[in-house]
Amino acid sequence: MKVLILEDEIPAQMQIKKLLNINYPEFEIKACHASILSAAEWLKSNEVDLIFMDVELSDGVCFELFNMIDIKAQVVITTAYESYALNAFKVNSIDYLLKPIDQDEFVKSVEKCKQLASANSYMKKDIIEKLLTSSKVYKQRFTVKLGKQIIVINTNDIAYFYAENKSTYIVTFDKKVLLSDLSLDTIETQISPDVFFKLSRSCIASISSIDSISKHFNSRLKVKLKPPFKEEILVSRVKVHSFMEWLEGI
Repeated sequence: MKVLILEDEIPAQMQIKKLLNINYPEFEIKACHASILSAAEWLKSNEVDLIFMDVELSDGVCFELFNMIDIKAQVVITTAYESYALNAFKVNSIDYLLKPIDQDEFVKSVEKCKQLASANSYMKKDIIEKLLTSSKVYKQRFTVKLGKQIIVINTNDIAYFYAENKSTYIVTFDKKVLLSDLSLDTIETQISPDVFFKLSRSCIASISSIDSISKHFNSRLKVKLKPPFKEEILVSRVKVHSFMEWLEGI
């Protein structure tokens, strides 16, 4: 099989090469690329059977490549981030490996690709397009500036985000309130919708921050958070159904 490695970290490139040389010495590594653009240009005039593709590359997220060029090779996604969404890659000739790559898992993925290739089962562009919305890797941490310091906050430690007077704040479970450079709309696109819900125009809360819920006037719901939010939070009538589905994990 002809192989392309799309990875912007040299140690990760070297690990994949080593695993291939040990387990599949008959494979031919045709090229290594660190960016989406360079890989797209190379694939316009070259063909491979298998691509190892990191999620976060030097010029963006690897899924952008599928909008630039029609890829018919088998693809194994490699990433340092574990996410439920990556289970989507377990079907339709797509697999994924978590870094650091385990040799046994590596062999399983390659064997799967070999079987699919021999059965003429190729990855189709429409499959990738269906997966794009469900395969996003969400932020694991945020950074904020505090004087001359830069503080790293794990997303799991965040109770909620809120906007006030054109500023956005991060509130942690241990009651820290920190100013973010990001807008609330931007943050909403970067966090998992399974974990966070936009309760109102000014507040996005974690499922773990929900303290109590009660019925309110005009079919709305009143939500209390922990740590307490300084304002009353009401979930609008049009959002109640989706909010209840989110609470129940539907």
